This record gives sequence, C-alpha cells and structure tokens, in this order.
Amino acid sequence: MKPILRQTLPLTALIAATAISIAPSARAEVPATCVKGVDLATLGPKSIVGQGPHGEKAASPEVLALSDADAAKIKEKHFKVGISMQTVNLDWAQLQIQGITDTLKKYGVTVTGVASAEYQVDKQIADIENTIQQHPDGIISIPVDFTATAPTYKKIAKAGIKLVLMDSIPTGLKHPEEYASMISADSQGNGQIAAQILASCMPQGGTIGLVNFGVDYFSTNERTKGVREWMQKNRPDIKMKQVDFTDPPKVSQIAGDFLTGNPDIKGLFAVWDQPALDTLSSMRAQGIDIPVTTVDLGLQSAIEIAKGGPLKATGSQRPYDQGVAEAMAMMNALLGKETPGWIGVQSLPVTQSNVLESYKTVFKKEPPPELTDACNKAKPACN
Repeated sequence: MKPILRQTLPLTALIAATAISIAPSARAEVPATCVKGVDLATLGPKSIVGQGPHGEKAASPEVLALSDADAAKIKEKHFKVGISMQTVNLDWAQLQIQGITDTLKKYGVTVTGVASAEYQVDKQIADIENTIQQHPDGIISIPVDFTATAPTYKKIAKAGIKLVLMDSIPTGLKHPEEYASMISADSQGNGQIAAQILASCMPQGGTIGLVNFGVDYFSTNERTKGVREWMQKNRPDIKMKQVDFTDPPKVSQIAGDFLTGNPDIKGLFAVWDQPALDTLSSMRAQGIDIPVTTVDLGLQSAIEIAKGGPLKATGSQRPYDQGVAEAMAMMNALLGKETPGWIGVQSLPVTQSNVLESYKTVFKKEPPPELTDACNKAKPACN
C-alpha cells in the first residue's frame, strides 16, 4: 500500500519532556559494514517473492500487453473508467492516478472522475455508489477498509462493471467473477531489502525494533513478514522486538516510548516511510542515533537518505508503474480477457548511493532542488 495515513505530527509535550531528561545517547556501535557491506547490484530479490492475498503466485505486468488489434478494439469502444481512492493527498496516490490516466488516454479510454474518500469508509461507499450510477465500463479502486466496503464492491460486478483493485481485495470478493485483478508492489520483497540493509548495520547479537502497523492489511503485513523471515534465515543472531500502532498520527509518541523502554535496540524498521520519519523525530528528541530502514519513497524520506543520517535505505514501490499495470489490466478486462488474480510489480532498493536515480525512476521526473541540494552536501557518498 500505501499506506494508510501520511500525517506528520509535531512531537508531543511528553516526548519533549523526555528529551530534556535523557542525555544524548548515540547507541552507536554501528559496524563499518553498515550499508557499505551490501552490494547494491545484488541487493533485493530479482523476482517477486511474495504471494497474493489468497496465496496466488505473482504474474508479471508483461502479461497485460495488448496486440495492435486489441488496441484498435479499445479505441473503437470509447470506454469510460472511474477511479476511487483512499485519498489523493499522497505522492503515492498521485503517481498511481497519473500512471492510470496516462495509459488509458493512449487508448482513448476516458476517466470519468477520481473520488477521494479521505480514509472515510462511509465516503468511499458513497463514492462507489455514485460512480456505479454513472454507468462507467470499469472502476479502479483501493479500499479504505476491505471488510466494511466489501458489500459495496460486490455491487460493481452485479452492475456489469469491471473492477481492478490496488493493493488489497475486499473480503469475500471472488476472482474473476467479481474483480479482474489486484495490482500491488512486492511488499515482501521490499521488506527483504529493508532487512538486508539494516542487518549490515547491526553488530553480532544485536536487537532491532519493528515499528509495525497493527491493522490486518495485506501489503503492510507482507512488509514486516519480509523483514522477519529474512532476519531469521540470514541473521538468526539478531533479536527482534515489535511495537504496533493503529493510529498513524501517534507513531512519534509510540515509537519514542518503545525506544525509551528498550534501550538495547540498535536499529529500527518502520513499516512505511511516514512512520519512519515520525520515528526519526522521536529519536532526535531523545538524542538517539541508530540506523533505520523502511519501505516506500517520498520526497522527505529521499532527502533523509541523501543526507546520510539515520535513515539508511528503503525498499520502494513503483506507483506510476503500478498505475500503468492497473490501466492495462482494466483494458484487458474490458476486452473480455481473463486477467491474473494478482500482478506484482518489482521492488526497487534505494540507498544514499542511488537515491537521485531512484527518485527519477519512481517519480518519472527530475529530483527537485531540495533533494539535489541535500545530495550535493553529502557527496561523494550521495550521487
């Protein structure tokens, strides 16, 4: 996923008070192998390692390619597609939408509108109901809540409308009867990337903390699973402790309390980039400097990686490419073709040494000045 909420809260008064009472403690002991001990060329899985929500094996986006004849049929039909998002106020969401709209436009498919539920279940249910009433040929959507919204998603197929999903499948929906395909990143693979870099920064027998999303959500579950399984297989000496959050705006306080109560923690994994940034705020307030890795790439997390500070790496999604795949899956479905239940998009390892190039790969544009400035100040490590 993305990830449910992306809000940055100022530190609470409690954390500020704690920061005053605790003397700066680097908790350093970071091995010289930290990040440098990992060959970027071999970092991360070379194929999709996770399984879909129903245990499906991943299909590649390449299976969605259209022949010239298929493309001509699509253009003749003048199809219409609606989009229902959790929110549009994220880089991730905007890149997904851009990938979808750019691709559909090439084939003459009209996007009737983009609804933003602002994480509200009732609003998304209303958004989908309204879209159904507009009689589009297809709907592309990511559910806010895959249980509460499921009855509404079931109405889409009953109305004769094709459905393509992002990141998660509403409870009880059956493939291919009720949805054409679900497209997501290889979240488990992204977790493995975060684990491998974090392990390179950990002393023998060290302890890491997992700042985990405590809600049963497919993509975030897969990320933490990827970290745990990689550590257990490759660095069984590393001990793992976990703290869960369910309300993203409270991550700063929860992570701060977790670090205060567990001074043996020498490294952290946060389940997506905004919780990682909030955790960095807590660490700075307490004078703690330990390596952190995460999943997903936003501008602020890219800047933190470029600086060479505590945030060492991320396993990034490719949201624009995922949007392209969603559009292609929709057009295959509109042609009456059966599409795979789950299509996985390859992980992208991002460290200080490739952050500028990675930004271009993910965002499909040149890095902004604030990122290039941060990187220039950290040369030659950043490039």
